[in-house]
Amino acid sequence: MHGSVYVYVEDVRDEGAGQVLDRIAGYGVREVTVAAAHHGARDVTPHGASRVTIRSDGVHFPPPADLFTGLRLAPPVQPGAEHEPLAALRAAAAERGMTVHGWAVFLHDLTLGLANPDVTVHDCFGGRGFPAALCPAHPDVRRYAVALARAVARQGVDGVVAESLHFGGFAQGYPQERCFVPLGPMDEYLFSLCFCDWCMRRATDLGVKAEVAREECARIVGGVLDGDPPAQGEVTRAALTAYAGPDVVAYARARSETVTSLVSEVASAVAAEGAKLTFLDGTGHRKGYADGLPPAGLAAHDAWQLGVDLVALGDIVPSFGVLAYARDAARVADDVGAYRRSVGNDRELRVVLRPGRPDTDSEERLAAKVRAVRAAGGDAVDFHAYGLVPYSVLDRIPGALGHTV
Repeated sequence: MHGSVYVYVEDVRDEGAGQVLDRIAGYGVREVTVAAAHHGARDVTPHGASRVTIRSDGVHFPPPADLFTGLRLAPPVQPGAEHEPLAALRAAAAERGMTVHGWAVFLHDLTLGLANPDVTVHDCFGGRGFPAALCPAHPDVRRYAVALARAVARQGVDGVVAESLHFGGFAQGYPQERCFVPLGPMDEYLFSLCFCDWCMRRATDLGVKAEVAREECARIVGGVLDGDPPAQGEVTRAALTAYAGPDVVAYARARSETVTSLVSEVASAVAAEGAKLTFLDGTGHRKGYADGLPPAGLAAHDAWQLGVDLVALGDIVPSFGVLAYARDAARVADDVGAYRRSVGNDRELRVVLRPGRPDTDSEERLAAKVRAVRAAGGDAVDFHAYGLVPYSVLDRIPGALGHTV
């Protein structure tokens, strides 16, 4: 089974492109997926030049002027981008016969959101408390996403892996987030829905009672903030209908048109640049990122909560990424199988596994998950991420893939 290792530009800068690629090739992996455009983070990097790496929002290449001239939004530029680290990595990969994919985070950008709050999520109370969440219904955001996709594709990569090309959830990844109110999963979901003018207009055009939905969300969430007991249990269509009513569910489901049309534009833009789009659905991240113990609902079945209609996207997107953040191989198989049934048999399915904490504690467990991916219809396994885990954890990869070093 083929696949890639996710890498950060800082990994390459610290260790050298040749050394990183040679180590990855030694695992029996011939592809790398590099963070060409990423969000800010503070990461422990066990074999980096700095054992704690501070990352910024933005791109690791000079943005092509023709793509962003006249646009309101343009990506922040990372320190060192002028040295074109992606070009150096691509050249080193070509010498070794390896493939490079460009990984881009689209609508999660705190820098752009703080500078342009009107393009961020507008909650049911009229607040802008989601500064890192750019709204995919806003025309300026949509134009930015298409331009960013073209820009990454122009870096000579074989494919563009699109993260956060949909609505986000309640948590923002802010440096310090505090909530001393016991919001349940459904309360958080209602709080996260965007009611900006653009979202309201799109929903209304689809026959949804958008203002009724907004008022109902404000009533329910406001009650919990005032001391009402929160709803318990996972967010499902049935539970949400019982809790918030059919108008809220209709509003939430209508968001899929916004995402599907945007992804269609981005996929066409990437194809026009000679590359292939891999759509990375963030639902698996929301469910299993913290501890590798996702709740019962499968990610493919819950993707609608982020505005992701996998069946519709299966007619548009050539490749999908599945974030299989789970300890149990059987759960990985269930998630992969559900995605396969949703997107169809003729679409590439790339499954992202974490070779170490919190999902994986041994080579045997990783191997079991690779076997589960293969049996459930996955086409590739991608490992996340080179710079975030010790070499001893990365050394599990060849055995899991059935290679010997």
